[in-house]
Amino acid sequence: MKTSFYEFAARTIQGKEVSMEQYRGKVVLIVNTASKCGFTPQYEGLEKLHEQYNDRGLVILGFPCNQFGNQEPGSEQEIQNGCLINYGVTFQMFGKVEVNGDNAHPVFQFLKKKLPGLFGGKIKWNFTKFLIDRDGNPVKRFAPVTKPEKMEKDILMLL
Repeated sequence: MKTSFYEFAARTIQGKEVSMEQYRGKVVLIVNTASKCGFTPQYEGLEKLHEQYNDRGLVILGFPCNQFGNQEPGSEQEIQNGCLINYGVTFQMFGKVEVNGDNAHPVFQFLKKKLPGLFGGKIKWNFTKFLIDRDGNPVKRFAPVTKPEKMEKDILMLL
């Protein structure tokens, strides 16, 4: 069983395998995203946080997921185009993953174990967010309803 965030890897939406090791020393915000969700406009706030704090060490990683209400039905190319065209997303997006169940991506299995939340280790909906400190420790979980700007104080404490 992997015990460190840095032991995991994931495939970017462009198809490249990336080790989480490359984010060592950074504050990381991981979000399970969807293009057709009521919370989809949060992409805009996430991008704003990325633009404001990227140079200070904040990294935002988006993981599209289609497990909630079929709200991410598109191909990875469609997701990528939609993020860029509709929200100007420049932070790193990964390939589509599952976040719950037997096929949940290992990164999400790890995060849910470390920060189980109100639903006993399950993710309730799209745009659940996990904040990881510079040492790779998951420190806070945010509900889908939490707007990106409401997380700013917590992010600043870690930067």
